Amino acid sequence: MTIKKTQEETHLIYYCTFTCADWLPLFEITDFYCEIYSWFNLLRRNGNQIIGFVIMPNHLHVLICVKEQSINKILANGKRFMAYEIIKRLQNAANDEVINQLSLKVTEEERKRAKKHRVFEVSSDIKPCYHKWFLIQKLDYMHRNPVSGKWNLAPTYVDYIHSSAGFYELNEQHRMVSIRHYEDVELDISSSATDDVQQ
Repeated sequence: MTIKKTQEETHLIYYCTFTCADWLPLFEITDFYCEIYSWFNLLRRNGNQIIGFVIMPNHLHVLICVKEQSINKILANGKRFMAYEIIKRLQNAANDEVINQLSLKVTEEERKRAKKHRVFEVSSDIKPCYHKWFLIQKLDYMHRNPVSGKWNLAPTYVDYIHSSAGFYELNEQHRMVSIRHYEDVELDISSSATDDVQQ
């Protein structure tokens, strides 16, 4: 499920997921959506491209076309920045209950390194998109996430504002971040469903 090895390939689209600690709805609690868009736009300024995304209350799915930096480093830097900002917002709101819960997630080894809170689960899910069918499958999955299972975040998945669904389904550019259609990215991606299957 979670890929822990370092992904070194660049000029490639990656499907990435990371989750708030204990699946707490930290993005919702701290109204953090604008900060995530700021991170997306920083990635774009650094030459990467946002192919698709959905920001859920407690986790994030994003398809990133990486230019030169490793995807592991991109996510690590992004999570570090977000963790700091989330704790800052919780402190400003005097949300001691959640702050204490995040403090309890820190291991003894991490405390020795002066870490005080764990905001995100340790590992991120990173999958390279070598095949067009796999990329489309992940886009469809992430776009339908807000109305799947226990979630009922919008009347339809296209109506959910923290998603690229409107871009792909209604041809409407997102108001907070410029999305690049996967068909406009010049990559050597196979369209064959008979190639090696990715799980």
